[in-house]
Amino acid sequence: MKIKVKKYLVISALLGIIFSKAQSSDSLKASHKVTFSAYAELFYTYDFNNPTSHLRQNFLYSYNRHNEVNLNLGLVKAAYQSDNLRANLALMAGAYAQDNMSAEQDGLRYVNEANIGLKISGNKNLWVDVGIMPSHIGWESAIGKDNINLTRSFAAENSPYFETGAKVSYTSDSGKWFLSGLVLNGWQRIAKPEGNQSISFGHQLTYKLNDKMTLNSSSFIGNDKVKEDKRMRYFHDLYGTFQLTEQFSALLGFDIGAEQKSKGSDQYNIWYSPNVQMKYQLDNKWALAGRLEYYNDKNGVIINTGSPDGFQTFGYSLNVDYAVLKNVIFRTEARGFTSKDAIFVKDNEIKKGNFFITTSLAVWF
Repeated sequence: MKIKVKKYLVISALLGIIFSKAQSSDSLKASHKVTFSAYAELFYTYDFNNPTSHLRQNFLYSYNRHNEVNLNLGLVKAAYQSDNLRANLALMAGAYAQDNMSAEQDGLRYVNEANIGLKISGNKNLWVDVGIMPSHIGWESAIGKDNINLTRSFAAENSPYFETGAKVSYTSDSGKWFLSGLVLNGWQRIAKPEGNQSISFGHQLTYKLNDKMTLNSSSFIGNDKVKEDKRMRYFHDLYGTFQLTEQFSALLGFDIGAEQKSKGSDQYNIWYSPNVQMKYQLDNKWALAGRLEYYNDKNGVIINTGSPDGFQTFGYSLNVDYAVLKNVIFRTEARGFTSKDAIFVKDNEIKKGNFFITTSLAVWF
């Protein structure tokens, strides 16, 4: 009888251990989440300047093909999130990847994200993230559906879409404040250019006043050239988003940069770009959006035209969006440029203007 009782007690204890471990395992699974997502955006652009090449402008890096149906961005992503660890891996293809990653090594040209983050505080939302990450600069991203306008602004196309390095970030308990400091490989770089041993730095400060208004300040400081031609670059991005009514929203942005004219110089070349974007949501299917912008890079730091007054160009656009399904959107945009100098080619002549129409179809899962 005693032997049977002992056997029963041992079996009960083992079952208790197994059950408690199973509960612990279920709890662990609940706090660890892996998600998979995909995004694809096809586009067609017709440029009324009729360029002889399908590749249109050297200062555009998205939707930059003439008179052909093409993939702007195809993206697959895996994301891991737990209480103290997060990680992202995203691979991409398309014209965006081809144009933006041309300076990278072959094996890195299809990497959109590859980063790991570790929470370093037990009771505060304080993280360290390392790897290839979306840029901390700018109000537009490479994901078309997330932007007010179909195409990207001058400011977005000519500042970093991505960055590589380490980031320390803090979000306040209220969620109103976000602050980060970054150490980077350079200005939109994965691998540094040969001969560059410089380290670059950045910051981001975001303040969410309420559900209708957010302000953001971001910066970059560093040298993106070889040691023999080292020139410090200072850049600041400032913007605010405003939900003025239930249907009407707006964005105001201003970028400004300065770079040394030569190594060791105390003189700088300046460029800047103001931007206004507006969106009106007609109903749950239809929306209208517009943009007014200006880009002044007289000395050709970012956009080098070789013309007397450099790149001093106004831009305007209007797009109509139609949500086909909850995860499918069809967009059409008319966009024009007017420059101080004749810098656009049309019928083998140099013109001051450029006008084109773009349509896109985006789907995501």
